[in-house]
Amino acid sequence: MNPSSQTSAVQHKKIAIVHDWLYGGGAEQVVLELHQMFPDAPIYTSYCTPEWRKKLDNKVITGYLNHWPFTKLRKFLPLLRIWWFEHLDLSGFDLVISSSGNGEAKGIKTPKNTTHICYCHTPTHFYWRHYNQYLKHPGFGLLNPVVRFALKLLVGPLRRWDYKAAQRPDFFIANSTHIQNDIQTFYGRDAVVIHPPVDVERFAKAKTTQRTGFVTMGRQVPYKHTDLIIKACNELRLPLKVIGRGPEHDKLVKLGGPTITFLTDITDQEMPDQLASAEAFIFAAYEDFGIAPIEAMATGTPVIAYKAGGALDYVLEGQTGIFFDSQNTESLVSALRGYSSRKFTTGNIRTMATKYSSKEFRDSFESYISSRI
Repeated sequence: MNPSSQTSAVQHKKIAIVHDWLYGGGAEQVVLELHQMFPDAPIYTSYCTPEWRKKLDNKVITGYLNHWPFTKLRKFLPLLRIWWFEHLDLSGFDLVISSSGNGEAKGIKTPKNTTHICYCHTPTHFYWRHYNQYLKHPGFGLLNPVVRFALKLLVGPLRRWDYKAAQRPDFFIANSTHIQNDIQTFYGRDAVVIHPPVDVERFAKAKTTQRTGFVTMGRQVPYKHTDLIIKACNELRLPLKVIGRGPEHDKLVKLGGPTITFLTDITDQEMPDQLASAEAFIFAAYEDFGIAPIEAMATGTPVIAYKAGGALDYVLEGQTGIFFDSQNTESLVSALRGYSSRKFTTGNIRTMATKYSSKEFRDSFESYISSRI
């Protein structure tokens, strides 16, 4: 969408974008789309990689935390990030769009005449819904004991700040029905749902060949539960391609049996064809939304998903895939035993995926903004 195509309610407004941090991922793709919608808007964030600064045409404004030499240390510093976001000077803007999930961007303070819309990826995981999971698996390796101690010590005051910060935006947008419910549960705020943008066009170009075996992909970390997917396929001797890398990779390779293939160097060009050649994409994570299953659907591939989180919005039982009810190997094995890809129509699955395109996101977002300012 070019600036010239924006509605009259938006095109003459002075807009700023605020995001937690720019490392890379689904949340960053939302910022990229917002930047393409509003190319003149500055983007404030606590930290930005050189790659993302370039992608965003050097419109990024960062603070002192951007100059710290050790990236992981920034994750230990919510109090410093809180201070930085709360002291941003956002005077002079008509509209501020915060893109916030496990960080503090929603806590900005805007002038009375400035409209603040928060696009919420999730209420902060380690304060709320997934607190106990993070205590078990903080994901910092040797630093896990330190992280557990800090989280137990600080979770009370950080929860109180997070709730207070969530009262500051004028309006909330959720990335899924699941997050819409969590925003109401943990923050007591209403939200509309606008799903994040997925590059469905690229995956829709995949060549559909004879489907054999199953596929999963993503960063190999504990909460993705790739291990239970491997165990289920081991038990049933089903071919499975595991695409990706991560701190759990060596452990998963040791777990893999003779029917498991690990693909760590798949290019962006090869990825769509890998997804299109599978009988189904297996998704075992409890995700706020989940980009990878939509990418698989864009190739016409059904999804076998854990029945929770964002998957509830796009996995339609018997139409775009099937669910398994419990996040364990036994439940997935049961689902795989009764699964047949012949029950699904490739074209119908592709059509469903188009509802999550960049165009749909932009049209919905602009329509929402125009109704609020």
